[in-house]
Amino acid sequence: MADQPRFLTLADVAEVLNTSSAQVYALVRRGELPAIKIGGRGQWRVEASRLEDYIQQAYAETAEFVASHPFVEPEQPVQQEG
Repeated sequence: MADQPRFLTLADVAEVLNTSSAQVYALVRRGELPAIKIGGRGQWRVEASRLEDYIQQAYAETAEFVASHPFVEPEQPVQQEG
C-alpha cells in the first residue's frame, strides 16, 4: 500500500493548504478544485494529484499576477533641514 492516500478529505486538504474546511468546500463547489462525492452521505474527496495540480496552477497564477502588478516601494518623504 502507498505511503500517501490517493484521496484526501476536505479537512485533509484544508490542513495542507493551511486554510479552513469551509474555504476548501467553496473551492470545490466553485469547480476550482476538482473533487468527487462518494457514499450515501455524499462525502467529498480530493485526489492528491489534483490537489498538487491546483497548487501548481495557483503558483502560476500568482507569478502572472506579480509580473503584471510589480511591487513598488513607496517613496520616502524628503526631510527638510531646518
